[in-house]
Amino acid sequence: MSEPRQILVTSALPYANGSIHLGHMLEYIQTDMWVRFQKLRGNQCIYVCADDAHGSAIMLRAEKEGISPEQLIANVQAEHSGDFAEFLVDFDNFHSTHSDENRELSSMIYTRLRDAGHIANRSVTQYFDPEKGMFLADRFIKGTCPKCAADDQYGDNCEKCGATYAPTELKNPKSAISGATPVLKDSQHFFFKLPDFQAMLQQWTRSGTLQDAVANKLAEWLDSGLQEWDISRDAPYFGFEIPGEPGKYFYVWLDAPIGYMASFKNLCARRPELDFDAFWKEDSTAELYHFIGKDIVNFHALFWPAMLEGSGFRKPTAINVHGYLTVNGAKMSKSRGTFIKARTYLDHLAPEYLRYYYAAKLGRGVDDLDLNLEDFVQKVNSDLVGKVVNIASRCAGFIHKGNDGVLVGGDAAPELTEAFLAAAPSIAEAYEARDFARAMREIMGLADRANAWIADKAPWSLAKQEGKQDEVQAICAQGVNLFRQLVIFLKPVLPLLAADAEAFLNVAPLTWNDHQSRLENHQLNAFKPLMSRIEPAKVEAMIAASKEDLLAAQGNTAPVGNGELGKDPLSAEIEFDTFAAVDLRVALIVKAEAVAGADKLLQLTLDIGDERRNVFSGIKSAYPDPSKLEGRLTMMVANLKPRKMRFGISEGMVMAAGPGGEEIYLLSPDSGAKPGQRIK
Repeated sequence: MSEPRQILVTSALPYANGSIHLGHMLEYIQTDMWVRFQKLRGNQCIYVCADDAHGSAIMLRAEKEGISPEQLIANVQAEHSGDFAEFLVDFDNFHSTHSDENRELSSMIYTRLRDAGHIANRSVTQYFDPEKGMFLADRFIKGTCPKCAADDQYGDNCEKCGATYAPTELKNPKSAISGATPVLKDSQHFFFKLPDFQAMLQQWTRSGTLQDAVANKLAEWLDSGLQEWDISRDAPYFGFEIPGEPGKYFYVWLDAPIGYMASFKNLCARRPELDFDAFWKEDSTAELYHFIGKDIVNFHALFWPAMLEGSGFRKPTAINVHGYLTVNGAKMSKSRGTFIKARTYLDHLAPEYLRYYYAAKLGRGVDDLDLNLEDFVQKVNSDLVGKVVNIASRCAGFIHKGNDGVLVGGDAAPELTEAFLAAAPSIAEAYEARDFARAMREIMGLADRANAWIADKAPWSLAKQEGKQDEVQAICAQGVNLFRQLVIFLKPVLPLLAADAEAFLNVAPLTWNDHQSRLENHQLNAFKPLMSRIEPAKVEAMIAASKEDLLAAQGNTAPVGNGELGKDPLSAEIEFDTFAAVDLRVALIVKAEAVAGADKLLQLTLDIGDERRNVFSGIKSAYPDPSKLEGRLTMMVANLKPRKMRFGISEGMVMAAGPGGEEIYLLSPDSGAKPGQRIK
């Protein structure tokens, strides 16, 4: 039997400037499943992560909230840790990049690189905010696109025409922080000489450490020649000061990956059996795996291995890259309620539903993964409830009723037992290769065979026949043993289900090798339902709550109710950001009708391009014949919190003006407008 492997695993560090959402969770669930599989196999597998806690964005948000950056990152870390724990992501350590370990390691790595001649410095000209007294990163500069003349574009790219440019090319630049016109100013910056590592990176990126698609993408960078990387920022900045350079700070992406090392070092101080050097020294025989998204490949597969090589540390064994998450075939949308926070999901649904769905969709590649909510409900209900749990629930009652809960010995279906045993190496290989989708297909194929065999034997029919009790017990004992095998195979994905199944089976925590044995003449505990079906209404409630989250985050305090004309709002000023949060859309009135039992309301069916909305509006007095509104364009607030009314749910608000009564006038856009267009 081979020696247990020593494996260190990381996920990308979540930024300490916001909440975790389901797009983030894809990576942490993927990593956690792989780690749990390794531990189930008996390997020493350590999983560390940390909050990425540095940068201008952290500093500015803390300032806006009137708290210190340290307090902000502590608050966010508590939130992140709670979300991860409830999604059953089992870190061995979840630390912070704002730590003593990270400061020491970052200074060490920088000093080694500097002393080896891999650091350069030169003057750089950048935009500077004279009111705020700070240099501006590209994302903190806005102005007019030099290509298409679109206003309110960022300093490095135009969201309207897609053009990229230098911040100095932007017309009418303004600081996004203070609104001041920035000025150009020189500053001394420090650069990591990435081209020094060109030859090493060309070999390393093609050595099997990366998926082919990722290596091919990086080859474009390598073939065009690497550039030196700016690793410094000027005060004020929340981060670590560069040794010997007052007022100069490490750029957040310099110390962020070092946070992997720092989190592990912090863990080593609390777990004496772990040796930091054994995992990180240049000739380490331990394995090191990073799980990341495809948007940060350059940092992890070019800058990071070069930094490690230049400072005398080992490089990763492999970097596992995944794609983005889409929901219902489209980019996550706040207005549609598909930009779902981890906490919002947890408020409505069990975490293992999502863990299984992600597993069923995650292959080895870097393709985007789509969370189709209708398919999500169907697949979880069909596979987990209808196939896996169904086996135990079908058999347990007969064993408790007919044999006091004791599994009899013997093998009622040797061919199935052999098939399950024979499938284990292939399932393990799929897990190891991070091809979770293949593993789930093979496991559910076994579940289908088990269910078909039980259905064919029909113990519920045999139980009604004289003299068939022994046969019933043999069939159900076989069913429970097959269920136990499936639980072992699914344990990396569904740890809670596995724990509940272990309690029912009356066994110690199952390991991978337990699939080679059977339970015979064994006492079971009482069976309790292991998993319930997803109710579509809960998914709909989650989407509605996600829209509410958006409105709460935007501070929408408009004094107008859904479908009702509000009081004159001119007496109360609002901030520009509050107004900008209002999503005004052109809407086509598809249907308009009076509401039975309501004196003032019309029920409007509105087409806003990619969906239809139901809105109740108090304009009946001005439009006694509502059918005349059909086919007309109007304007609506599309991101107003849905409101439950006596007559149904109102999903927005149409815009109208006038003193009331018959003098109410729906606002309409100019001719040429199309449903769904945003009003700016």
